[in-house]
Formats: sequence, structure tokens, C-alpha cells
Amino acid sequence: MSRAEQPSRRAVLAAAVAAAAVAGGAVPATAEAAASGAGTGGGDGDTYRAPARRVDYRAWTTYSDWRRGTTRGARVAAGSRPGVTIGTPAGTTDYTDPHTGTTAAWEYATWTSPVYRLAVPSTEAIASWNAHTPSGTWIQVELRGTYSDGTDTPWYVLGRWTAGDGDHDIRRTSVDDQGDGRSSVWTDTFAIDDAASGLRLASYRLRLTLYRRPGTRSAPTVWRLGAMGSDVPDRFTVPASAPGLARELRVPRYSQEIHKGQYPEYDNGGEAWCSPTSSQMIIEYWGGRLTEDQLSWVDPSYADPQVCHAARYTYDNQYSGCGNWPFNAAYAATFKGLQGVVTRLGSLADLETLIEAGIPAITSQSFLEKELTGAGYGTSGHLMTVIGFTADGDVIANDPASDDNEAVRRVYKRREWENIWLRTKRYNADGKVVSGTGGVCYLYFPAHPSARQRRALAAVGVR
Repeated sequence: MSRAEQPSRRAVLAAAVAAAAVAGGAVPATAEAAASGAGTGGGDGDTYRAPARRVDYRAWTTYSDWRRGTTRGARVAAGSRPGVTIGTPAGTTDYTDPHTGTTAAWEYATWTSPVYRLAVPSTEAIASWNAHTPSGTWIQVELRGTYSDGTDTPWYVLGRWTAGDGDHDIRRTSVDDQGDGRSSVWTDTFAIDDAASGLRLASYRLRLTLYRRPGTRSAPTVWRLGAMGSDVPDRFTVPASAPGLARELRVPRYSQEIHKGQYPEYDNGGEAWCSPTSSQMIIEYWGGRLTEDQLSWVDPSYADPQVCHAARYTYDNQYSGCGNWPFNAAYAATFKGLQGVVTRLGSLADLETLIEAGIPAITSQSFLEKELTGAGYGTSGHLMTVIGFTADGDVIANDPASDDNEAVRRVYKRREWENIWLRTKRYNADGKVVSGTGGVCYLYFPAHPSARQRRALAAVGVR
């Protein structure tokens, strides 16, 4: 996101949901806190008592996980990273790419998960996946849910994804205009239209369709497929937390701002590249590197060509931007030995748990300039990386919305930062009520985490 207080496309779409929730009499933060036993979050002096977790992330990753699904033409592949791929295709279908106008035939196979009953009946759900898609292959991820009243949603497309964008590939895309009058898909997020009604997503199934050019032997392989359901209470202010860790991770620093004007076909150039810039920082923290051949398309006069590469290969052609959350996680997982998920965390204590285990996080937040001391800008949607905490508990972040790489490391006040990240409602520059992300983050970590890393991830609901 740029420095300006401008609405992202996701923010524009979500504004209607935010307004509906407020108009419908959503539970205020104070009432919600009282019901859960948490502090009201009215100021720095509040006592924080962690409420029950309101997020349920479930993923299919193991050989036994994949075997429990239903297949049509797909087969389960064993190995150090078990997954699902095309076996004997179930058939052939035509797909007209809405972004190129090209119609082509594709062989396909499907894998459908068992029904997963959410521990947290949810107002929102976000899927994420890790896959290998050789040239001429792609995947589609869909969700079908059951509401709390026992009726079903349609099958919703949550992404059509491929790692490449060559002549033999489709264009990576989300799908707009999906809804049944009770729920909708906003780019990458399933959402109940009127959360105040009490309607919730009670359970879901995920369907994975794998595609390849007819007659070829190449096939996509998916190693991780999951979804995060959440029911985060509507709130302008969150409870204050007490500092619990002082540690800083050594994460590369990249500025999006030095890429202004570069490759405007990808979300108007670098000023809007907060998401891929943040992704590239964490990828390189874990040792992910791009080769000279992979970067050969970038103008050699540009600094940090890997940031341009990340923007190109996270770009969502329908959203017209590089901020699609699952597409960023999927991009990270194209690097050998990495996996990525999209989830929500509930507190800065969750982030401290991860940092203590050596796992940085990419967080999504929105704020007015006056709400975050030292930022120097306001935004309706911005990604930055949390790399540690000071002895006073303040947040150390690599903020890509900085003038140059040296300025990327920032220290933000703990109380301000946790509020702009965890709240679900805020007032924009025009005084209108709009949505906040409620703790959304990307987590990138090794394909084979250490025992310490596994414990930290499990503590925040990721397995």
C-alpha cells in the first residue's frame, strides 16, 4: 500500500460489510470483553486476560490427511512432503482465461477434503495452499460450507493459481461477484454478509482441482491446503497486553518506495508493493534466493530486483494488485524448503511466542497517520514484518513503506501497534467506519520445522 490514506480494493469491498455490522448492532468491545472475562481495552492500565481463541486454522499436510479425502483422477504422493497430484485424469474441460481471452483444453483431477467442523463458528474464512505448478499446470481452490442453520453455501472459488505467467500458463486470479445473499467472497476472503444476524459458518469442505495441458506428463502437486475460520468480535479498541519478550531477529530490509514507477503493470509499481516486499524479506531470512536467470527479466539498473520479481509473481489479475493474502503465502512456498499459511493471531503474546522460536511474521494493519507514532503516513491496508520486541515491549518492524532500505527498521509503540493490528473497526480519514483486519498475518516457516518451531506454531494454532 502507498503512503497515502487511499482505499485498497479489499478495503472498498469490505466497507459494506463493516457498515452492515455496525448498523445491525454488533456487540461492542466492552460487552464482548465482559462476556469473555477479558479487560475492556480502554487504556494502557487495563489488565489483560486472554479470551478464548476465536480462530480455527485447519490444514491437510500429511499422507494420512490426503488419504482421507475423496479423489477423482487424483492420487496421493508419499515422500518427505506428501501431497496430491494428478494420477489418471478424470476428464478434460475448456477454460477461457478472462484476462487473456484465450480458451484452452485442460485435463483435470480433483481432491475433496472431508467435512471439517469448525471449533469456532465463523464469520470469515481464508484458505491458503502450498503447491508446485510446472509450466502448463495450475490449481483451483474452492470452499463449500454449511451455515449454523444447517443450510449450505454454494461452491465458492477462492483462487485460481499458478506459480508462473508464461505462454502456457493461465493468469493467476481471484474471482469476483460470488455470493448467495447470505455470504460473499471478497477477493480472498469468505465472509458472512450480516454478522450481527448470528449466522455463522459451522463447517466446510475444500475442493482442489488440478489442471494440466492434455497429453503432457507434467502435473501440479499440492503439499499443504488449509483454511482459517474466525469470529473476531467487532471492536475499535483491543485489550492491552503486557510485554513478555525482548529479542530481535536478523531479517533483510527492503523498501518498496525505491521501486516507485517500476513495472506499473503490477499494481501501479513499487509504491503499492508492501505485501511482496514483506514476503521477500521473510523468504530471504529463511535462506530463499532467486537465481540470476530468474531475475534476468528485471531492468539491470533497478536495485533489489528480487522485490520486482516478488511483485510480478504474487500479482492477482482480477484484484489488480499484489496484496492477495493466499497468493503471497503460495509464492513463499515456491522456494525450496519453505511453507506458508494465512491465519489470524489473537495477541502480541502470540507474536512473542513466534519470535522467541525464531519465526518472524507478516502482519496486515490499517491506520491514520496520528494513530501510529513515527510511521509518517496513513493507510487503509499495509503489510509489514514483525521481527522482534524491545526491552520495553515495543514492536520492532521492518516497514517497507520507508524511504530506503536503511530506514526500513522501525520501532513502534506497543499499545498503538497492537490496536491498529487487532481491531476490526476503525474510523478512516473521512470519519467513516471501515473495517480492520483483526490480526491477519502470513507465517512462513521451514517445511520441516524444528521441535521448538513446531511447539511455537502449535501454540498459535498452526500445525
